[in-house]
Amino acid sequence: MKKYIAYCGLDCEACEARLATINDDDALREKVAKDWGEMNRMEFKKEWINCEGCRMDGIRTMFCDSMCEIRQCAIAKGFETCKDCAEMNGCEKLKMITDHSEEAKANLK
Repeated sequence: MKKYIAYCGLDCEACEARLATINDDDALREKVAKDWGEMNRMEFKKEWINCEGCRMDGIRTMFCDSMCEIRQCAIAKGFETCKDCAEMNGCEKLKMITDHSEEAKANLK
């Protein structure tokens, strides 16, 4: 498995929050904050958009670090990703991602 695949199967290597961080791109941080705020129906500040990857050592956005139920669940169970979980196919938390991302599904297979 690629090291930048998140617990949910999303590809952190291509994530705009990670790209904004590694390129120190404030315009992209602003875009991500706006997009994530709309998607999650909550305020995201561009200052919060700093992340090196879900499973990587280093900084993560507040959402990815402590608010993501999928990440917290996988860590609590000691899994590398959700693919290690016998309950993956029926998981309501994971469906939030896999129902909208064929790539995430494929990355977990």
